[in-house]
Amino acid sequence: MHILLTTGLTVFGQFISWAEFVGQICALAVVLLAQRRTLWTWPVQIAATILLVAVYTSAHLGGLAARNVVILLISVYGWWAWQHNKDAVYGIAVRKATWPERGLLAGALMVGTGLFAWLLSALHASWAPLPDAWIFVGTVVAFFAQGRGLVEFWLVWLLVDAVGVPLQIQSHLWFSAAVYAVFAVLVIIGWVSWARSARLQREQRQLAPAS
Repeated sequence: MHILLTTGLTVFGQFISWAEFVGQICALAVVLLAQRRTLWTWPVQIAATILLVAVYTSAHLGGLAARNVVILLISVYGWWAWQHNKDAVYGIAVRKATWPERGLLAGALMVGTGLFAWLLSALHASWAPLPDAWIFVGTVVAFFAQGRGLVEFWLVWLLVDAVGVPLQIQSHLWFSAAVYAVFAVLVIIGWVSWARSARLQREQRQLAPAS
């Protein structure tokens, strides 16, 4: 892994390690794969997390590094969940969250961010504990909701990107910042796609008893 962190390419005068480049390309591919609700979403995500743990550890961003370790575990769950959550017509079954589920997601975001920011600060594991914690907790919540097939996971990703882009720039991870910006555009497209699919699947279930 050391050679992937110390070698790479230079773009517009900025060095990008191979670990960062390949890891972020895989992470970008995950968004495209998730839009299509394919099981390949999860093994590609696992590859991305392994590389990005090393990248963020070397940049002294403990929250982002820890985030990818948790993502690795959630990706295993998501892979299993999607294999058991299929729709005969539309592939992976997706739906909008109920209001109690939305409250749970929002509560996890707020409380989790506060607690994790305190932990990062106490351990001196990040120079920017609050945004670092927000990205960590938001990513965990987003991937959990994605594994459950909830449309709202795209909205959580937008909130993560809103903080992630400036944090990556301040960390001089320019390529990662650019990838996060592209993420935001793809997330909006994915949100529209999943919302449409959720509506079609709901209508299909409603018509099933009548037919």
